[in-house]
Amino acid sequence: MLSLNLGPFVLSSGVLLLLAALLATAGVGHLAGRSQKISISNTLTDMLIAAVLTARIAFVALWFDTYSSAPWSMLDIRDGGFTPWAGIAAALLVASWRVWRQPALRKPLILGLAAGAMVWGTMFGALRMTAKPALPTVPLTSLTGAPADIPALAAGKPMVVNLWASWCPPCRREMPVLAAAQQRETGVAFFFVNQGEDGAAARQYLSAGQLDLTNVLLDPTASLGRAVGSGALPTTLFYDAGGQLIDVHLGELSTASLASKLKRLRAH
Repeated sequence: MLSLNLGPFVLSSGVLLLLAALLATAGVGHLAGRSQKISISNTLTDMLIAAVLTARIAFVALWFDTYSSAPWSMLDIRDGGFTPWAGIAAALLVASWRVWRQPALRKPLILGLAAGAMVWGTMFGALRMTAKPALPTVPLTSLTGAPADIPALAAGKPMVVNLWASWCPPCRREMPVLAAAQQRETGVAFFFVNQGEDGAAARQYLSAGQLDLTNVLLDPTASLGRAVGSGALPTTLFYDAGGQLIDVHLGELSTASLASKLKRLRAH
């Protein structure tokens, strides 16, 4: 499962893991500190804020050259550009500082964080066991209606498979970024699999946007999205040359977030 639909909201598996871990941490910490009327909620809030800000700043610093052409894009966290290790380090520093200032926080905070880590690890392991690491085989066609097979078209290259639709605003915003990458990254095979539309709708959108893309495929029943466990558009899947899933991005890609994913893909 890559995402979960809750009414109009779509939550990625990563966000779900984080929410579950935070709830476990807050709950166990509350129980552990209740007898002495010690609350860890403010500390957890500060840890979360420090983690998000530091993870974003670290990512922007690592990819500053990419962001420098559009400085305001540094503030757009919808691209998913975060450096997790930096955020974790910042959160632990805040926790250490708070415990040093208030020793009574030590027990409830440690117990809460241990519970959160346990919940995260258990859920992460369960998701990994149910994950579909290989590219699913579903019937796809080219814009001309001919049957299309992604691995055959990739010819042994690593693959980036983008699930999109013409009615999807973030799909439209990220498409020029992916188009430029397809022209530049000749060692990677890019595929643009339209979800739920016919060839006429896809061709009209590409023509209106003056997008010169290759490997545009049609999936009129959105079978690929269901097969990979994603109910969100856009979804971008990164497969190595052997067809194994390396990374996933739900939502809009920026130039920097795409570059970071491609760097990881090339490392395999």
